[in-house]
Amino acid sequence: MRVADIYIEYSASAIDRSFRYACEDPSVEVGMRVKVNFAGRDVIGFVVAVSEMANEDVANLGYSLSYVKERIDEYPLLNEEAFDLASYMAKICVAPLISCFQAMLPAKLKPKSTDHHVRTEVYVTFVQEMIVKGKRQQDAIEYMREHKKVKRSEFNQHFSCLKRLEELGVVELSQEERSADLDDVIETYSPMDLNQEQQTAVDMIRSKKGYGVHLLHGVTGSGKTEVFLHLAKEVLDEGKQVLILVPEISLTPQMVSRVKGRFGKAVAIYHSSLNNQEKYEQFKLVFEKKVSIVVGTRSAAFMPFDNLGLIIMDEEHDQSYKQDSTPRYHCRDIAIKRGEYHNCPVVLASATPSLESYARAYKGVYQLVELTKRIYDNVPETKLIDMKQSMRSSGNYLVSKEMREAIEERLAKNEQVIILLNRRGYAPILRCVDCGEVKKCPHCDLALNYHKTRNELVCHMCDYHEPFVQVCSKCGSTRLKYMGFGTQKLEEHLQEMFPSSRILRMDADTTRHKNAHEKLLTKFGNHEYDILVGTQMISKGLDFENVTLVGILNGDALLSRSDYRSVELTFDLLVQASGRSGRGEKNGEVLIQVYDCKHYAITCAQNNDYSTFFKKEMQFRHLGNYPPFSYLASIIFSSLKEEQLHDEVMTIADSLSVSDVKKLGPVELLRRNDEHRMRIVFKSKDFEALLQVVREVQNKHMKYKHKSKLEIDINPLYME
Repeated sequence: MRVADIYIEYSASAIDRSFRYACEDPSVEVGMRVKVNFAGRDVIGFVVAVSEMANEDVANLGYSLSYVKERIDEYPLLNEEAFDLASYMAKICVAPLISCFQAMLPAKLKPKSTDHHVRTEVYVTFVQEMIVKGKRQQDAIEYMREHKKVKRSEFNQHFSCLKRLEELGVVELSQEERSADLDDVIETYSPMDLNQEQQTAVDMIRSKKGYGVHLLHGVTGSGKTEVFLHLAKEVLDEGKQVLILVPEISLTPQMVSRVKGRFGKAVAIYHSSLNNQEKYEQFKLVFEKKVSIVVGTRSAAFMPFDNLGLIIMDEEHDQSYKQDSTPRYHCRDIAIKRGEYHNCPVVLASATPSLESYARAYKGVYQLVELTKRIYDNVPETKLIDMKQSMRSSGNYLVSKEMREAIEERLAKNEQVIILLNRRGYAPILRCVDCGEVKKCPHCDLALNYHKTRNELVCHMCDYHEPFVQVCSKCGSTRLKYMGFGTQKLEEHLQEMFPSSRILRMDADTTRHKNAHEKLLTKFGNHEYDILVGTQMISKGLDFENVTLVGILNGDALLSRSDYRSVELTFDLLVQASGRSGRGEKNGEVLIQVYDCKHYAITCAQNNDYSTFFKKEMQFRHLGNYPPFSYLASIIFSSLKEEQLHDEVMTIADSLSVSDVKKLGPVELLRRNDEHRMRIVFKSKDFEALLQVVREVQNKHMKYKHKSKLEIDINPLYME
């Protein structure tokens, strides 16, 4: 009997194994999706093995095999590399294997019972020549003779005689899957001559044939992208494929434009702003080998390449590369694993490399390649503004006198300004003056943010929102005060300061709609606006030659967080944002408003001194035994029932054997979405020992009848 081993769509740890089914269909292969009955329901699963089983062995199973009900795919979706990659993810993330399959595929191909149907398109195909009397019909026939096959919608834009031509047998209609259009691409950018540092960087990366991880540490504006393009050209000329990863959606259009313009080739684009159909179409372009270059964010790392020759991960330090749901993988790990499989170079690039990556390069695990000078060799002058002193003299806690004067000077020269404030909304806290009550989210233990344009109070954790009412819910007072400020309030304040200036705001609220990032940045690039106000999404990768001033407000705000990465995040944000100034021939300036001018993250960012920052921060990490000196695992338990949660977590924590692993906690966390939460953190220098303890927690958790939810995060990037 032919049997198939199948992982069903449920990503529960308790059933993280394959189930065996009888399979009569000889066309079912490993890597295909099939429909089976599981626990009385029709579900979707992935075939991971197909074999012949003797009848006597089937009889000895002790149970009868159900049959595969339907084959869904015409060809396997997953190949040997995909299975290997999924197994690797499942191990290092301590995640169910089926969840890894689901993470690797677009929604319309996930092994999951959903309503995501692939859309189809009707095509008109030319069949035979025929002489007709009507001129328009004859024109239509000539049009089809030339084009052979077109979309029905396209035909109907030019002619209205489709039904008649079909009756005459001149054309026939067919229905096919919709596919992405591949526009003709014209080369618009000539390769730039590399300077000595850039050429050395290219030569160093090329010199190591085959697989290798290269850390390209280049200051902002040093021409890292040009190095990417020179490396990519050689790979494309060899007939191989190139993957370019960027952290933010806003950076994708710029990179796509550079790549298309340089090589005159179609590029597949893959990021979260695409709808499910568009993601499927881009996936198919790569699967069917219609494109050889992919530019995308985190999930683009799973595109179905079969001949990768180069992987580039720009802004490799960025937290956006970490997946925030199961499996909680880091894109860097996936890129390196795929580079090893395809025996191709992996280039990790950043002006502020993550401490983990730089430490590996420092030890020689990665090859360190450095670009120390800007292309135009005009490093912007960076000044710190002590807000304690500024407030005493001017009383303005939003925009200091020095900042205001600098903005006025740039606007007078018809130059552009970027102002960074890493907090969206109008005000983060609404407090009653009479009783001190702070309006909080009813589902989370967090203050609601006031959004003036919507006149709503919004929770930035669960997205709960309610209309703003000028009455205290506790004492009934109407004396409510806004505490703090966000990008909406800053925009309003700047408009009052500079009434004739054109101000553009870019944050999560203004970029909700499709292609909003690209549209807003295009307008700013065309100088339709003078000042760009935004959150961290405007701090990296943007290249506008007319921006000569970058102002950073609350530059040391992240230092107040208790998270062990808060200092690194502060340094990264300041250096990356500062790098947006003076990227052309005009001199640039950076002003950073802070309350602590002496902290090493602030002074190192002011001087663009990564080396000193690395040494000082590594001392702190070593003392606290934090990464890269150890591995971390965060396990969060959550439940609506606080007492049951506490008993369960304490029982599990007390029963663990952690001889080679340090345990921190359990500790209670803020409530989220009505759920109470507790966390245990584990530290170890031995990664396998760490994984073993996490699996022990997972196994003990599964034994509880009324168990909580479990979130496992191996090597978390931050801990609240």
